Amino acid sequence: MSKKLRILVVDDEQRLVDEIGEFLKSKNFKVFTANHPEQALEIIKKEALDIAVLDIRLPGMSGLELLEVIKQQKPHIEVIMISGHGDMNTVINAMRKGATDYFAKPFRLADVYKAIIRTQRFIQIQHELNTVKSNMDVLSKKLLENIGVQLIGQSQAMNQMVGLMSKVASAPCTSVLILGESGTGKELVAHGIHYLSRRSNHKFYSVNCSAVTDSLFESEFFGHKKGAFTGALSDKDGWFEIADKGTLFLDEISDMPMGQQAKLLRVLEERKVSKVGSRQSKEVDVRVIAASNRDLEKLAEENKFRLDLFHRLSIFVIKIPPLREHKEDIPDLVNYYLKRYVQQIGKAISGVHKQAMDKLMQYDFPGNVRELRNIIERAVILCDGKELLPVHLHLSKNHYLKQARLENKEASALSSDEDVLDLEANERRLIRKALERTDNNKAKAAGLLNITWQALDRRMKKFGME
Repeated sequence: MSKKLRILVVDDEQRLVDEIGEFLKSKNFKVFTANHPEQALEIIKKEALDIAVLDIRLPGMSGLELLEVIKQQKPHIEVIMISGHGDMNTVINAMRKGATDYFAKPFRLADVYKAIIRTQRFIQIQHELNTVKSNMDVLSKKLLENIGVQLIGQSQAMNQMVGLMSKVASAPCTSVLILGESGTGKELVAHGIHYLSRRSNHKFYSVNCSAVTDSLFESEFFGHKKGAFTGALSDKDGWFEIADKGTLFLDEISDMPMGQQAKLLRVLEERKVSKVGSRQSKEVDVRVIAASNRDLEKLAEENKFRLDLFHRLSIFVIKIPPLREHKEDIPDLVNYYLKRYVQQIGKAISGVHKQAMDKLMQYDFPGNVRELRNIIERAVILCDGKELLPVHLHLSKNHYLKQARLENKEASALSSDEDVLDLEANERRLIRKALERTDNNKAKAAGLLNITWQALDRRMKKFGME
């Protein structure tokens, strides 16, 4: 943490208080000391403390009682207990009442320092979690108010994405490129950035680039004057003018022809537009957010997308993970869409049967969140009971055919002496072999494969091997 930690040390032994206090001051902490609970409570009222170090045995009030009072009055203060030798039952009780850490008498000053550092790190993590939760709450509220939907998910991947959205929202002129597979919610992320920014009171305008023909490009993007061409019966504002002071969202930017890309780049560089049929230009203040389900950098390398436009759009890139990479969010998404469609359709469905949820958790969702939403809507229509059952879930057969092909390749790799040049099949085969050798112990299997437990877990989820 950048600020200096403010620590209170409470012990009825003056020598210990002085010793701990001087040591912590030498480590650049702001230290307060007390010998009695009443004195400690006075300090707590007056000072903005981060940590309190309490001896369990104090005069007039025990350390446990003081801990409870602190947590009632100032719950944000983290408490470290000093316990007597062999006093573990009391320590366990203290942890249940909200203590963060402890060290035992007799102690070394290094033990005190380690407990402080552990608690400091705990405070940092809590602060980060609270910030993420606050960002997610604010974002969900704004999206619900403005477009009637929410961003759902508490996974690390989702939290990281929301953090990036919050950061770039504070830079309202920066171009953003959102990358992700079809159905991941790129337009929802764009909406979120807009409503978190200072442009939120102005227009959010969405354009599907694949639907704009060459003949209409300039008229649609920049507008035209009356009589500029046959059919131009009146003046028309282009999309840049419509979105002035707001956000222009360019969906499927990779489908924009090269000639259109050059004209778009000029406007992004100059921040000016000229209507078709006019010699005058007008300044526009628009944040452009582009999105694509294709790798724009690779397309640029293949001369299928302008490299200069790619660099102009990709000042800040947000990659939305496919649903198969954050499956822990599936139950929240299922419950969200279940509630939504139950209300819309007027059914009395109260939940999802465990077997149905298991089936959804094992599915890879090639269509991502959009596919999940459609599956739940259809299931609600089909269901006449109180719970969604496996029979109500219509999942893509292609997914299971792909799984079968992978398993066949894996079996071929196991039975053949020749090399099978299929990376995915070989990964699955090696993972299965490592799990068999370790009696399904993931930690030991990861060790055999020379990867971390987390990396093995991600691969198993990817391949549906859980």
